[in-house]
Formats: sequence, C-alpha cells, structure tokens
Amino acid sequence: MQVERARQIAETLLADSLPRRWAHTQGVAAAARRLAPILGDDAELLEAAAWLHDIGYAPDIAHLGFHPLDGARYLRDFENADPRVCALVAYHTGGLQGARECGLGDTLGGEFTAPPEFLLDAITYCDLTTSPDGNEIDAEERVADIVRRYGAEHPVGKGALSSSRSWFASVRRIEAHLAS
Repeated sequence: MQVERARQIAETLLADSLPRRWAHTQGVAAAARRLAPILGDDAELLEAAAWLHDIGYAPDIAHLGFHPLDGARYLRDFENADPRVCALVAYHTGGLQGARECGLGDTLGGEFTAPPEFLLDAITYCDLTTSPDGNEIDAEERVADIVRRYGAEHPVGKGALSSSRSWFASVRRIEAHLAS
C-alpha cells in the first residue's frame, strides 16, 4: 500500500468524525518518517501503517469496539491492503495483549500474523511518542495521560498499565537504534 493512499484512507475515516484522533495520526506518521534512516526498505511500510494504525476508532468501521482488530479487518477486507500493514495495525502498541484482555486474542492471532519485532517496536515508538494532539511527547508521559483520560479501571487504562513495561522496552530499543 502506498503512503499517499494510506493517508487518504485515514483522513477520510478520521478527519471529520474524530479530529483529535486525526491530529494524533498525523503526528504518528511524522514520527514514522523520522525513523526512515533506520528502517531501510521498510520505511514506507511503517509510514503507511502509522497513517492507518487508529482507523479502527472510526465510527463507520468500529464493529467490535477493539480498534486494532477493527482497523486491520477493514484494511484487509475493503482496501486489499498489504498483509504486513494489516499486521502492524492489528498488533500495534500492545494489540495482542489488549485483544487477549477483551477475549479476542485467538481471533487476532488467527487472522493476522505477528509482524517482525523491529517493526512492531517502531510503530509502538511512533504511537507512544506522539500526544493525542499530534505533538512529540515522552513515552512515560503518554502512558500517564492514557491512564488519566481513561481511568485505571477502564480496559484501555488497565491495558496501558499492564503493558507499559514492554512498551517502554520497545521505545528504548528504537532509541538505541537511532543513537547508533
């Protein structure tokens, strides 16, 4: 899937209905572009996935209410997207763990093959270092913001708390690649 097509899909699904989510998405895509020097041939793949990572929140396609799976299914079923893009959307930022907490782990794992760890780290880094408004943010601050907005007892807040160590490890691995 080409980057421009990914951007168009995300804009169509998010810009009007979820403008703050659209701002976040634009920031995540910008973060992906900044990672291009360490991604090599996968730079466009990651940027496309970054544009599309949160489309599952769009009211028109949010059928299960679990945005990674809703977004990945939409891309697979209606956009004939590259399976690697679909996998990055499905698994981004703790997608499999979140799916397990919602009773959808077998579904997600059965429908989408897990992406390579480096690319999963990269999309997690982009997501966690971008604020809801699309600005750069510290990953720890981002997780604290998620818990504040949703609450520690909400599934999203619980997921952020239980996954934060692995998320921070992903961020550190990407930071190490950037520094080398």
